[in-house]
Amino acid sequence: MNSSESLAPDGGTAAQSSLKHPALKRLLEQLQQARADGQTLDIRGGHTKRFYGNTAMGQPLDVTPLAGISSYEPSELVVTVRAGTPLAELEAVLADKGQCLPFEPPRLGRAGAGQAPFGAVGGTVGGMVAAGLSGPARAAVGSVRDYVLGATLLTGRGELLSFGGQVMKNVAGYDVARLLAGSLGTLGVICEVSLKVLAQPVAQHTLRFEMDEARAITLLQQLGGQPLPLNASAWWEGMLVVRLAGAGKAVEAAAQLLRQNHGGGDVDADMAATFWQGLRDQTDEFFVGAHEAVARGAQLWRLSVPAWAPPLKLAGQQLIEWGGAQRWLCTPLQASALREAARAAGGHATLFRAAEGTPAPEGGVFAPLSAPLARIQRSLKQSFDPDGLFNRGRLYPDW
Repeated sequence: MNSSESLAPDGGTAAQSSLKHPALKRLLEQLQQARADGQTLDIRGGHTKRFYGNTAMGQPLDVTPLAGISSYEPSELVVTVRAGTPLAELEAVLADKGQCLPFEPPRLGRAGAGQAPFGAVGGTVGGMVAAGLSGPARAAVGSVRDYVLGATLLTGRGELLSFGGQVMKNVAGYDVARLLAGSLGTLGVICEVSLKVLAQPVAQHTLRFEMDEARAITLLQQLGGQPLPLNASAWWEGMLVVRLAGAGKAVEAAAQLLRQNHGGGDVDADMAATFWQGLRDQTDEFFVGAHEAVARGAQLWRLSVPAWAPPLKLAGQQLIEWGGAQRWLCTPLQASALREAARAAGGHATLFRAAEGTPAPEGGVFAPLSAPLARIQRSLKQSFDPDGLFNRGRLYPDW
């Protein structure tokens, strides 16, 4: 299936390659004008994740006209898609072939659930990669970064560069395409990405168990060490919910084992689908409550810790995902207390959402980097965006 040509350079100069697509030409013209005027640019797609990270400085640079699926080979499990393509559009095309993005990227911005309103097209593929956020299945199947095969990037020098390819074996040099995942647009404008996709699971089954946090973490570690098709998990307010996914007989056998050994109860398929979708899109009861609390002055934090870390015993409402490795906490506690608790557990803490206009905590929204990592980050920024044109301040306040 081919709907349009790829944007990847074909051996000509960057400017020549960019002229192949009108939207790319406009982006390049805006970039050149910004350089000439000494201005900065704020890269935007659906603008559904504007709350995430620090506030970027600069004039809006709209990438939504750069849309469309360049190529899709279902038999090869690879799709190449332009950055401004709505995520919903890509997922609909994949679903038509019985395939999916297995890492379940959050489709943020749903109106009526305390989210930022949709932009013109909703969340985009470029925003999905730039934010690097994954949904409930991340611990079982991997993150966004693991599915990025290649990318085309417009740099701050006005160069259109292509990295990676459409096969997993492309490992020459630095894996720049995957570095873009989570970069929040600070390295350049993501113009196109090639993604690995997978077949939708043949069968799914959800069970729930009443237990406290400590017991839930222990059980998840036990289950993780067994050959079970465990695909996702979530614990909140005394209830652990797990999702099995895979071959029909394997899912059925695992569900029977969990019922016998741990007293799990089955969850209706429609109810389960609604729950997992709400968790993915952050529209379920926990996140709705968290957004309301944020409006009253609390903050929503995302703590990444080893899955086996014991309960953190921090004040606030907590939801645990990814087998214990991701712990959401809505709390009025200060950033220093949260970051110290995360460090003590072997992880780090990120401020995910705060009321608009709330000053960033000391050190920024993201956990401060060690000196060696900071040098690497700054070196990458200097290489791709030496004038600091793109999303200045979005990742870290001083660059």
